Amino acid sequence: TGDLGSLGKELADELMKNQGLNIAKIYTDCGVLIYDLKKQDVHAGGSGCGCSASVFCGYFYKLLKSGKLKRMLLVSTGALLSTTSSQQGESIPSIAHAVTIEGRA
Repeated sequence: TGDLGSLGKELADELMKNQGLNIAKIYTDCGVLIYDLKKQDVHAGGSGCGCSASVFCGYFYKLLKSGKLKRMLLVSTGALLSTTSSQQGESIPSIAHAVTIEGRA
């Protein structure tokens, strides 16, 4: 995803476990992959679409082309932030686009 980062990754893992699915070994967050978490104090990642695009083009695409990855689900997330809604204490609407990408056999 990207904007979830390490905090959101833990929450996503927990939510999926509550549904009976353990995705810990097959799920990561592009916001976790793009930053050096030992050197940078990044908790919630960066731009969902920016991190997703950068990590896909720079890392996952090569894995798909080489055959090391056969199929992946890329979900680029984002928050629809508004200064008015956040000042009024309203929830932050979000959006996600999911794309299944398969390497050639």
